[in-house]
Amino acid sequence: MGLATFIGGVHPYEGKELSMEHPITVLQPNGVEMVFPLSQHIGAPAKPLVAVGDEVLVGQIIAEAGGFISANVVSSVSGKVKKIEPRRVANGSMVNSIIIENDKEYRAVEGFGEKRDYTKLSKDDIRKIVKDAGIVGLGGAAFPTHVKLSPKNENEIDYIIVNGAECEPYLTSDYRLMMEEPEKLVEGLKIILELFPNAKGIIGIENNKPEAIAKIKKLVQSESKIEVVELYTKYPQGGERSLIFACTGRKLNSSLLPADVGCIVDNTDTVISIYNAVAESTPLIRRIVTITGDAVTTPQNFKVRTGTNYQELIEAAGGFKTEPKKVLSGGPMMGQALFTLDIPVTKSSSSITTFVEDEVEENPETPCIKCGRCIDVCPSFLVPVLMMDKALKDDTEGFEKLNGMECVECGSCAYVCPAKRPLTQGFKYMRQAVAAKRRAEAAKKEGK
Repeated sequence: MGLATFIGGVHPYEGKELSMEHPITVLQPNGVEMVFPLSQHIGAPAKPLVAVGDEVLVGQIIAEAGGFISANVVSSVSGKVKKIEPRRVANGSMVNSIIIENDKEYRAVEGFGEKRDYTKLSKDDIRKIVKDAGIVGLGGAAFPTHVKLSPKNENEIDYIIVNGAECEPYLTSDYRLMMEEPEKLVEGLKIILELFPNAKGIIGIENNKPEAIAKIKKLVQSESKIEVVELYTKYPQGGERSLIFACTGRKLNSSLLPADVGCIVDNTDTVISIYNAVAESTPLIRRIVTITGDAVTTPQNFKVRTGTNYQELIEAAGGFKTEPKKVLSGGPMMGQALFTLDIPVTKSSSSITTFVEDEVEENPETPCIKCGRCIDVCPSFLVPVLMMDKALKDDTEGFEKLNGMECVECGSCAYVCPAKRPLTQGFKYMRQAVAAKRRAEAAKKEGK
C-alpha cells in the first residue's frame, strides 16, 4: 500500500538535519521587558483586562477575546504592567501590546499546573478551559481553537486529524515534541475525541520521521479509535486541504470549513497545548521555536515563554557565525522576511530561519517562458501563469474567474518557476484585494 498524499506539490531541500537531533532546551528570558501583542490570532484583537501599574501573575488572563473569532492572551511571567502601546510584530505591522516588566519570580495564579482528570469534565468544561487558556492553531494559521472545537453539529465530525507532517523545510519543533512528549500528544487527541462521539483520531506524519512514526504507533496500538497514517514527504503535505485529502480522500475548497466535510485538523503542538490546559491546568504561555539556517552557530529548538524578544533566541543559539543576508520568521516557503529582531515571540512564532545568502536577491525576475511548471505543482489545480497576468493588471474580476481565491499561498509555484516570478506575493495581494472588495459590497448591501 502506498503512502498517503495529494496531487501536486514540490520537494524543496528539507534542511531538517540541522536541528532535528537537538532535544528541546528550556530558555528563560534574560530581558526584563516582555511584550504581549493583542492580535496573536485570526479575528478580532483581544481586549486588555489590565492597566498600567497592575501586578500580574503567570497564567493570568491579561486580555480577553474581543469577539467570537478571537482569543485570550495569557501572561507568561509575573511582574508589573509597564505600558500598553503599539509594538512591531513579525509581519512588520504595529500591534497594540501589553508590556510587562518581568520580575523573574514567576509567581503563578492559584491552581496553575495542577493535575486534572479530564474524563470527569463535561464537554462544555473542556471547551471553556481551552478558550480560557488562549489556545490557537500553532501550525501558523492561529485560528482560535475553542471555535474549531465548537462546530454546528458535533455528531457530524468523523475525523480528528493531528497534523504531524511538519512539511515546512528547516522546521523541527513538532518533530521534537513527537519524540519528547508523545504521551501528551496521544492524551491530547483523546481529550478532543471526548467532544465528538462519532469521530476517529488520525495522526498524520511524513515518512521522513520514521522514529516518531514508530514511537507513536507503539503508543496507540491498543487505541481502537486512533491510528497513525504515514504520509509521503512532500510540500505542502501539512496544508489543511492536502492533509484532509491524503488522510480521508475528502476534498475541501475555500467555501468550506474542514467541519463541513466531517473533519477537524489540529497541529501537533496545538493538541499538546490542549492536554497541558485541560489535564495540567497550564494555559498557552510558551512556544517551541526552531532556530536554524546556515548563518546561526548552533541550530536547535527552544521552549520559550511568549513575549520573549527574538534577539534573545539568536543569542541563545550562539549568535550568528556569519552575518545573514536574510532572516525569516518561519520557514523558507511560507515565512516572512524580517528587517529587525526586536519583536516578541507570539503564539504564531514557529522558527527563526537564517541564511548567509539571499537566493531571491541573487536570482532576479525574468519574463515568463510559459513552461507550465507552476500548473503541474499547484495543489489547488489552478493556473498560476494566467492568475499572475490578472494580478499584474489589478484585475480582481479576472482573478476570481480563474478561481484565484482557491490559492492557499503555499509558494509551490514560485519555488519551481525558472523565471523567479514573485507569484505567491502577487496572489496574496490579489486575494486581499478581492476580500476587501467583497466586504465593501456586503457593507453596501447592508446599508441599503
